[in-house]
Amino acid sequence: MRLSQIFTAPNQLTLLRMVFVPFIVIELVEGRYFWALILFVIAGFSDGLDGLLARKLHQQTVLGQYLDPIADKLLLSTMFLVLSILHKIPWKFTVLVFSRDISILAASAVLFAIAGLRNFRPSIFGKANTFSQIAAVFFVMLLSIRPTRWVWITRTVFLRATFAFTIISALHYVFLVQLRLRSHAHALPPHSPPNLPAS
Repeated sequence: MRLSQIFTAPNQLTLLRMVFVPFIVIELVEGRYFWALILFVIAGFSDGLDGLLARKLHQQTVLGQYLDPIADKLLLSTMFLVLSILHKIPWKFTVLVFSRDISILAASAVLFAIAGLRNFRPSIFGKANTFSQIAAVFFVMLLSIRPTRWVWITRTVFLRATFAFTIISALHYVFLVQLRLRSHAHALPPHSPPNLPAS
């Protein structure tokens, strides 16, 4: 992996999104929800912009493929955690989000170590889950700025959507893992011993 990949415009935007995280947390802890929301919107805008630039400038890199989802998870997981600590999001949603992400990360690491499997592209359910999380965080913070009924209803809808899509996307990931493992097993030479880690 070339070091020059770090300096591409899309990857610089992704790194900038990660830099925003502590400043959003500071604004939340200080109770300045308006500025936290503004920073969160800018971070979300950079998420769409880096992908667009990567395609338009033909700067899609291996580093970007790993860095972009890491930045997304760092931003959203941190938001859920901090907002739960501040009693803005019920803990059950945050525990579910963290459990799914940690399980997928651990499973991916094991699959790569044992079978060399990687490049699990985000499924439609994973994308829907990410969108639901972004929308839920947005409306949770907006509710602290404008506590109106329609904002509360929208926030509740997206939190429930996050709950549902977190479970669905996790089950779908398990299904995809099984398919990849079966294809990997069929691709092995006959009577080839499994590639297991040393005990």
